[in-house]
Amino acid sequence: MSAPTSRKPTVTEREAREVAEAAREQDWRKPSFAKELFLGRFRLDLIHPHPLPADEDVQRGEEFLAKLRDFCETKVDAARIERDARIPDDVITGLKEIGALGMKIDTKYGGLGLTQVYYNKALALAGSASPAIGALLSAHQSIGVPQPLKMFGTQEQKDTFLPRCARTDISAFLLTEPDVGSDPARLATSAVPDGDDYVLDGVKLWTTNGVVADLLVVMARVPKSEGHRGGITAFVVEAGSEGVTVENRNAFMGLRGIENGVTRFHQVRVPAAHRIGEEGQGLKIALTTLNTGRLSLPAMCAGAGKWCLKIAREWSAAREQWGKPVALHEAVGSKISFIAATTFALEAVLELSSQMADENRNDIRIEAALAKLYGSEMAWKMADELVQIRGGRGFETAASLAARGERAVPAEQMLRDLRINRIFEGSTEIMHLLIAREAVDAHLSVAGDLIDPDKSLQDKARAGANAGLFYAKWLPKLVAGPGQLPGAYADFHPAGHVDLAGHLRYVERTARKLARSTFYAMSRWQGRMETKQGFLGRIVDIGAELFAMSAACVRAELLRGRGEHGREAYQLADAFCRQSRIRVGELFDRLWTNTDDLDRTVVKGVLGGVYEWLEQGVIDPSDDGPWIAETPPGPSRRKNVHRPIR
Repeated sequence: MSAPTSRKPTVTEREAREVAEAAREQDWRKPSFAKELFLGRFRLDLIHPHPLPADEDVQRGEEFLAKLRDFCETKVDAARIERDARIPDDVITGLKEIGALGMKIDTKYGGLGLTQVYYNKALALAGSASPAIGALLSAHQSIGVPQPLKMFGTQEQKDTFLPRCARTDISAFLLTEPDVGSDPARLATSAVPDGDDYVLDGVKLWTTNGVVADLLVVMARVPKSEGHRGGITAFVVEAGSEGVTVENRNAFMGLRGIENGVTRFHQVRVPAAHRIGEEGQGLKIALTTLNTGRLSLPAMCAGAGKWCLKIAREWSAAREQWGKPVALHEAVGSKISFIAATTFALEAVLELSSQMADENRNDIRIEAALAKLYGSEMAWKMADELVQIRGGRGFETAASLAARGERAVPAEQMLRDLRINRIFEGSTEIMHLLIAREAVDAHLSVAGDLIDPDKSLQDKARAGANAGLFYAKWLPKLVAGPGQLPGAYADFHPAGHVDLAGHLRYVERTARKLARSTFYAMSRWQGRMETKQGFLGRIVDIGAELFAMSAACVRAELLRGRGEHGREAYQLADAFCRQSRIRVGELFDRLWTNTDDLDRTVVKGVLGGVYEWLEQGVIDPSDDGPWIAETPPGPSRRKNVHRPIR
């Protein structure tokens, strides 16, 4: 067995892209509504009629939601969690007892066997009681041990670990390192084969649940050697193993109760039987797990929107200014309308994506990513608007409000707690790039060799011929479509209701416009397209708006058909679509009229110190420590703060 090394892998930009590309799911074996949308094809048939859960799934889900609601209302003291920066052990024990750790685990392993739809409803409910509890449950089941084992584990691994995860053991997912974020090609944690074991060495950062976890999913690099293909590989590791040390419990601006830490591995022996999948499959396992795992964040974002709407309604009716409730002043009313309409849309996106995940008829990798991206951005905006509506009371802490006799509304806490969702499980910037890569996959499949500098002239000629055939069939279809027919989608304009058919016609027309814009950009920039991150981000944001509009309309029609607040749902969908169309128009304008080139010039000046004079006149309260801590391998020199809950 070779000794561990502290040297970080040296990786070029191209090598990093190749690692990320190899981890992608390469094939599209099932239809994808969002993929088709980016290609200019509005496949309403893939989402309408809205898919529905089976009756037995509804009954099981509703029974658990009632139990969870009672527990959260009677056992969870959100103010205490915020004050103590910790979820009390008895609360976590209580969550174990009602089965909350096993919501997504099959009943044959002792879990509850909830569908994705009801799992997300439960996360929204628990997250509204305490976002820290939502994070605990989500990290355990969405990205921790249960999900990757469900998809990639052996039967022996499932029999060994899933019953523990369902009732007693908390799990965590460990990928990030102090010097490795969204570029896993530079992963330094090693797993060296030694007989029937692997020996792990390295340090992992921001290990959500890591402080209290019993089981860990760890991503580590196996060196290539005889009999070992090597590569980034996933392992299930017992958190109490010798050589595992939780060196720090991290603290953040929000989610104060989250058990997030720094974990060191020193000569930790892991049986080969605990390896998930094959060597080198770790990143693929992580990304595939996240295809549905990402839906946990928009679930809690939708729940946050519901809470923001409730507080905005109650406060704006009670607070008077200039002779009438503040809600009736247009400046405040527009914010309330935005919160109400956006909450409806976020729930629509979540319910649609979750039900599609349960049915497994469609490939939802783009839908789940869009839900995460859109939900995290819009929830943050809604919370920010709520703080503004509340004014000074929005900036004041709940404890301070209570101390002077007013209702303890944690609006500022909600804003702090939601902020991480724009970073968790793929930052907004990374999500833009990830979704953009999937959105242009069809183009790269037929024309990618044309822009690859390493391809031969023969390969480029073959790619040119294939691209010619593809675009000869595809481009003419972007000229006209149902969106130009006044009577299209007439089912969405029933008598006595506002017209949603017009919005769907707009989505169809705009999807074609979006596809044309993508094609023009690829023709213009070719191989430089991947550097145009501003353009790609706007393309993705337009697609997110179109997906949300589609989901909102389909959900409104579902509710109308079931006699569940149909008229009001149509009104909310109409308001959202009108607001969304304004945002889409602005995004299209910025595709070609922007400051991207100038921004790059300014950035180079900033990094080169050209504007350093602009920083004068302030004091930097930061200390002089390193920007990124050195984490050489070796035994820990710090106290182990691992705190398993039994």
